[in-house]
Amino acid sequence: MNNEHYCQISKNGFALAVSGVMGALYVICAAFVALWPDFSLQLFGWLVHLVNVEKFAGDVAVTFSGFTLGLVQAVVYTYIGAWLVAWLHNKFCGSNK
Repeated sequence: MNNEHYCQISKNGFALAVSGVMGALYVICAAFVALWPDFSLQLFGWLVHLVNVEKFAGDVAVTFSGFTLGLVQAVVYTYIGAWLVAWLHNKFCGSNK
């Protein structure tokens, strides 16, 4: 029995699912920054190991255009990355002959 078919994943489906999740996380993150900017800076500092994150981040403000452009970029870049991961997965999955 050939199991190669079961190992393959849909590149487009996987990429759409992952980029959809990234889009949702981006919206949640932007809302968090808009509601609690000081705490968001503190969390960011912990994430990237910066003590004086205010020095590098400056004033935190979520604008509509910044939100929209950032969301589009996050979704597009994530789609491309996830599509490439699925493509590589399918390449390696079929090479176990």
